[in-house]
Amino acid sequence: MVERRKIDRVTYGADSVMVVREDLSKVYGKVKNLSPLGMAVSVKADTPSLLGKDVIIVADTLIMYADVIREDSEEDGTKTVAISAKKFTGDVLEYLFKHIALDEE
Repeated sequence: MVERRKIDRVTYGADSVMVVREDLSKVYGKVKNLSPLGMAVSVKADTPSLLGKDVIIVADTLIMYADVIREDSEEDGTKTVAISAKKFTGDVLEYLFKHIALDEE
């Protein structure tokens, strides 16, 4: 049996939305690859810089709280944003539950 000591990213194409915690703005993109520790997302080139920002990203059935750690311009006119996962804090979880809860009447 071969033991794996590192976690590689795998290709994963999915539409996504990132919510910037600072101002609750939304950025739409396409996930390029992911791992349990982070992901790379392709966004429009004119997207304001997200570098150093806290984001919550949702893609298909995934949700991640993360820091934006790198931005690279691509030849096709897009920008790749690299995010690094971090643990959810109580206030982030509270925000999520308040904004995704169903209204039951």
